[in-house]
Amino acid sequence: MTELDRKTPPQFNGVENINLIHPERQTLVNGTKLFVFNSGEQDLVRIEFIFSNLRFDPAKPLMNVAVNTLLNDGTTTMTAAQIADKIDFYGAFLQFDYGYDNSQVTLYTLTKHLNATLPVVKEVLTDSIFPEKELATYKRNQQQKLQVSLQKNDFVARRLFNEAVFGDTIYGKAAQPEDFQSLNREDMLQHFKQMYQPANCTIVIAGKAGAEVIAAVTNTFEDDWNNTTAKGDTNQPEVKSAEERFIYKEKAGALQSAIRIGTPFVKRSHPDFPALQVLNTVLGGYFGSRLMSNIREDKGYTYGIGSGMASFKNAGSFFIASEVGADVCKAALTEVEKEINQLKADLIPDEELSLVRNFMLGSLLGSLENVMSHADKFKNIYFSGLGYDYYERYAETVKNITAQDLKALANKYYDFDNFYKVVVGKY
Repeated sequence: MTELDRKTPPQFNGVENINLIHPERQTLVNGTKLFVFNSGEQDLVRIEFIFSNLRFDPAKPLMNVAVNTLLNDGTTTMTAAQIADKIDFYGAFLQFDYGYDNSQVTLYTLTKHLNATLPVVKEVLTDSIFPEKELATYKRNQQQKLQVSLQKNDFVARRLFNEAVFGDTIYGKAAQPEDFQSLNREDMLQHFKQMYQPANCTIVIAGKAGAEVIAAVTNTFEDDWNNTTAKGDTNQPEVKSAEERFIYKEKAGALQSAIRIGTPFVKRSHPDFPALQVLNTVLGGYFGSRLMSNIREDKGYTYGIGSGMASFKNAGSFFIASEVGADVCKAALTEVEKEINQLKADLIPDEELSLVRNFMLGSLLGSLENVMSHADKFKNIYFSGLGYDYYERYAETVKNITAQDLKALANKYYDFDNFYKVVVGKY
C-alpha cells in the first residue's frame, strides 16, 4: 500500500468554463414573457410567475407586500383552506415571495399534476378577493410581529441604514406598526388588478419542461387571461440619500450594539461590479475575510461580521454589518476603518488573493447544482438588463484581476469618512 503524502497539499485545478443552461423564450399573445429551462430526469417543475412591483407610495408603504402575501387567502369560489387543500392533495407546493423590485408566485409540482394545479394558480392570480377576516388577521399578526422585531438592535440598524441610503423609496422607507391599520380591501383590490396581469408578468419554468408542460402553461395562461385594466406604473421614485452620515439610536442597558456601515453603490449592470465583488470578498464576503479574521478571531469583539453588495433595479448599496459588545463598539468601528484603509494603502498578497479566487469560482460552480439554480442565475441578469456575457466577464475578472486593480478600486469606492454609520445600542 502506498503511503499518503500528508505534507504536500493536493493540486488545485482551476475552473476553466462556466456552462450555463440558456432558456427557450417566447412571448404569449397577451404580453406575458415565457422562459423555459428544460433539463433533469425527475418529473418535477418549478413555475414562477414574476410581477414588477407598482410604484411605491410612501403614504401606503405596505401595499406591494400585503397584496402578495394575501393572494392565497381566498377567491370568489375558494377559501384559503380550500386553496391549500387542492394544492396539497397533489403533493404540490405554492409559495408567495415579495422582493423590493418584484413579487412572485411559485408553483412546485409533478408534471403529471399540472392540469390540476395550474387552474388553482390561475384563479389566485385573477380572482383573489382579500377577505376582510383574513385581512384583519394579517394586520393584527404582522403588527405584533413588527413590534417584537423593533426590540432587536440588528433589525432596527438595518432599517435605519436603508432609510439613510435609499431615502423615501421602496428600498428605504420601512413600515411602522400603525401603517398596518391603514390597509384596506378596496385599495388592495385596485392594486391587485393593476399589477397582477399578463402585461406585467414574466413566467420562468425550470425542470423537466418538455412540449407538454409548455402547452399546459400556455393553454392555461394565454387563451383567456387578458389585460382587463391599464397596467399600473412600475417606475420607482428617484433615490435621495440622507445628508446626516452618523445615525445613533441609544438603547439603555444594551449589552450589544448593532453596527451597519456603508454607502450607495453601483448596481450589477455597472462594469466594475464583478471586480468589486472580489474586493468585497477579501474584506468581508466569506468566513476567511479580513473583517472576520480581525474583529472576530483576533479581537473577539463579535461572533460574526461581514460585508456585502446589494443590487436592485434602481439602486445599489455596499454595507458592513455586525453586532459587537457594547463596551467595544467604538473600538470595532476603528478596526473596520483600519481594514478599509489597509486595502487602499497596501497590495493584497498573492496567497490571499488566490484563496479568494478559488472560493468565488468554487461558489459559482457550487451554485449551479440543478436546472432551477441555472434559472436563478438567468433571473439575476435578465432583471438587471444584462446578457449571459455577464457571467463570462465575472469569471474572467475573478481569474485575472490583480492586486493593483483591487487597490485602485478600494481608493475609488471606499471612502470611510463618507460612509453612513449606524449604531443601535450603546456607543
